[in-house]
Amino acid sequence: MSGSFKTVFGAPVRLRVMSEQSFTPALGRFALPRVYDSLIALTRERVWRGSVAMHAAVRGGDVVLDVGCGTGSLALLLRRVEPEARIIGVDPDAKVLAAARRKTGADAVEWRVGMGDALTSVTESGSVDVVVSSLVLHQCPVAMKRAILGSMLDVLKPGGRLVIADFGEQRTKAMRLAFRLVQLADGKDDTQFNADGKLPGLMSDVGFRQVREAETVSTVNGSISVYTARRG
Repeated sequence: MSGSFKTVFGAPVRLRVMSEQSFTPALGRFALPRVYDSLIALTRERVWRGSVAMHAAVRGGDVVLDVGCGTGSLALLLRRVEPEARIIGVDPDAKVLAAARRKTGADAVEWRVGMGDALTSVTESGSVDVVVSSLVLHQCPVAMKRAILGSMLDVLKPGGRLVIADFGEQRTKAMRLAFRLVQLADGKDDTQFNADGKLPGLMSDVGFRQVREAETVSTVNGSISVYTARRG
C-alpha cells in the first residue's frame, strides 16, 4: 500500500506520497508508542475524551468507529460507557495497535489496520452509527482533511453521528502562542486551517449536517475543540 504518514499529538494519517514506509509512527520522531499515552495526557485528554464520549451518546447495539485510534484510549472508554456497543478501532500503525491490545479490556474492541481516507476497507458504506476521531485532522493538508471527512460520511448510516476532538480555532493570544508548539512539530501550512476555525465549514462542505463546535478545552499546546455533526 502506498502513501506516507505524519503525526504529532495524534494518530497517523496518510499523505499521498510514494514511499517504502507507508506512515510515520504515532508522535513521529518525538516518541515511542510506549510513552504516547503519557505525552497525550498533557493535552488534558480526560476532559476532552469525556466530552467526546458524552456527545457520541453511544447506545447498546451501536456500531462505533474510532478513526486514528492510536493506543486505544478513546475506543476503550466508549466500550466502558456502553458495553453492548460494537467498538472498532482503526489505525494504520500496527505498533500502536499492539499497544492498544495490551490494555485492560482490549479484547472487547475490534482493532483493525486501516487508513482514514479509505474506511470502506475496514467496514461497509452506511454501516456505522457513530464515528469518532481525535487529534488527526489538524496535521493533514486540506485535501486530505476533506478525503478523511468524506470517508467518514460514507461509512455512517443516514442520521449517524460524528464527533471529532481536535485543535480548533485559537481565539486568544495565549492559545495562539501555545499552539505554536503544535505548528513547530506539524508545520504551519497544515495546522493553520484548524487554528483559523475553518474545520466546521469543511465538514459542512463535505456533506455533514448540524455541524457545531460543542465545547472547547484549553491545553498547554492550544485549544482543542469538540465538533459534532450528523449524516443527513
